Amino acid sequence: MNGLTREGALEQLTAKGSDYEIIEQDIEGVPIRTFANAPRSLSALFKENRSDETFYVYADERYSYNQMYAIAARLATKLQTDYGIVKGDRVAISMRNYPEWIASFTAVTSIGAIAVAMNAWWEADEISQGLHDCGAKVMIADQERLDRMAQIEQLSVAVIAVRPQNNHHLGVEFNSLVNQLPTDTPMPDSDINPEDPATIFYTSGSTGFPKGAIANQRNILSALFSWELDVHASMLINDIEPPQLDYQSATLLAVPLFHVTGSHAIYLQAYRAQRKIVAMYKWDPDKAARLIEAEQIASFIAPAAMTADLVQAASRTQRDLSTLLSVGGGGAPRAPEQVKDIDDTFETALPGTGWGMTETNAIGTGIGGQDYLDRPASSGRVSAVLDAKIVDEHGGDLPRGSRGELLIRGASVIQGYWRRPEANKETFTEGWMRTGDVAYFDADGFLFIVDRIKDLIIRGGENIGCGEVEAALLEHPLILEASVYAVPDERLGEEVATTVYAEQALDEAGLRIFLNERLAKFKIPKYIQFTPENLPRMASGKIFKRQLRDTTIAAMS
Repeated sequence: MNGLTREGALEQLTAKGSDYEIIEQDIEGVPIRTFANAPRSLSALFKENRSDETFYVYADERYSYNQMYAIAARLATKLQTDYGIVKGDRVAISMRNYPEWIASFTAVTSIGAIAVAMNAWWEADEISQGLHDCGAKVMIADQERLDRMAQIEQLSVAVIAVRPQNNHHLGVEFNSLVNQLPTDTPMPDSDINPEDPATIFYTSGSTGFPKGAIANQRNILSALFSWELDVHASMLINDIEPPQLDYQSATLLAVPLFHVTGSHAIYLQAYRAQRKIVAMYKWDPDKAARLIEAEQIASFIAPAAMTADLVQAASRTQRDLSTLLSVGGGGAPRAPEQVKDIDDTFETALPGTGWGMTETNAIGTGIGGQDYLDRPASSGRVSAVLDAKIVDEHGGDLPRGSRGELLIRGASVIQGYWRRPEANKETFTEGWMRTGDVAYFDADGFLFIVDRIKDLIIRGGENIGCGEVEAALLEHPLILEASVYAVPDERLGEEVATTVYAEQALDEAGLRIFLNERLAKFKIPKYIQFTPENLPRMASGKIFKRQLRDTTIAAMS
């Protein structure tokens, strides 16, 4: 340690003429701090970072940065010539973490179209709603998604099929499409500005169908540069030189690319670092430990449940995980004892975490190393390109130490929700975004999230709107009242539970089958309590969820 504060380190690193120089711009009447030297677009990011370094590893497939870019260039050309995709059009992507996800995202955003990262866990009804909501002209999907889409009666979207396993897919096959062009086909020219929209990621709210969060080019690139800046600031404060590896730095991708943790913190952040991404088909902690050893993985970012699994696998498998330098988190808080477990289990890896949202492009606050070990309940300090404050129920600013709603604004915060003016009006005001999180800052500026205002369940990092699940339950002809709430879960942080009042006895197995046709599997309540009477209510007339939750927790023990 050299006595340099974080503020001092950031001042040095963001000064005029530096790589991470920060300037202030007026964007729609709001003063925003941005990185002066960031690329203007994702297209420029991809183009500037082409190389022969290994980029993406999936099973026995390996692609260099140049190879992936070449595939994307051919797909981009076909999207324009065969499907008429132009700047601003939406192209939906829904599949596992196959290499085609990366190529599709690169192609779509490189020509100024909007990549819609659809939740691959959605069932047919949800896919249909999502496609209708975003107005996608093309859907690029794998066999699992194609099977669900086959159930949609009126599918008004062109389909590109990824790795189809039979002859009954709905559209042209991905490889046959791109192989119609020579491998040296150039990426089409594009005129993309920092304010142009790049992505739509769906995020669950407390009611109704998930909202499409629209991020522009600047939003995403600001997040990428913010993470880089925080790493350099930490090294400067601690007198640490960047590790000199005699092999390519690598990261493990075990979370879905349709979440900003996977797409931004892992995938997009790899470009400038020239990092190798090793992708898993699905989460398997023993296989993860094997891959870390075999591929010399340096970093792993995942929700608390998965990092806890890896801690256990490290002890159980006795794999050599000494190349692992960081174990990051997000999506849901870790238990303090898990923070210590990470530090104790891995020879060289330090724990880290942060707070962010889809709406902030995954950045917000961050914490790692000794700061995190000293404050395991904290989510860290605010990014240099964001402002945050705590307000009371009337919107008045609260001092440090006081609990209230967390508001945030800055370069990475989305411009709004796709075609949801009422949600925009409710969430955004004078440049500030209401997060729905109850929090406080301590005297040193570290953020602590303590509760949620929004009626959400965070199951293993996946947001589940209670209202959406309640609506599905109430479609059942015999259910008169339903309340959905979170109960604690040792591995996932929270699980979905419900109490239902029906006019006659219901069969739990039958109810689960009913819900399976309406909700993605991860949203279906694990715990179902039936009651023969009306649900308890508070003086306000609202259902007394806390009482129901306490009753269910008692029944679980």
